[in-house]
Amino acid sequence: MTAPSRRASRALRAQDLPSLAAPLRLLAAPTRLRILECLMDGLQCNCNIKESLGLPMNLISHHLKLLKEAGLVRAERDPSDARWIYYEIDPEALASIREALFAALDPGRLHRRVDRCGPPGCCPSPASPRPQTEPRSSNRRTS
Repeated sequence: MTAPSRRASRALRAQDLPSLAAPLRLLAAPTRLRILECLMDGLQCNCNIKESLGLPMNLISHHLKLLKEAGLVRAERDPSDARWIYYEIDPEALASIREALFAALDPGRLHRRVDRCGPPGCCPSPASPRPQTEPRSSNRRTS
């Protein structure tokens, strides 16, 4: 049994891309990011979010619905008055998204391009150093 190459073990698999793209699309909306930032302070009701963000209630409800459907936000009704709903971030979902993004955007995954095409010498190969260029001369006159 052979060990997978370093590149293969760190590569994103095609089947993982949709699950990575979904939270990126969700978090691309500035209003949802503002709501999440508000919820980072802990459990909040609609009226607190409305007051903090100065947005119409229907817009807040729409974005909260999308965040709930994605599993990033949890909702809980007040036990004594079911008209009140409180929202909070699901810490496990937040951690999962963070880990997926960190793995996908890990600088350790960067590799040098292997020259396989183009005229010889057009691209430096990993074994050859980049050709030295002379500094450009300035068009400024010194007085």
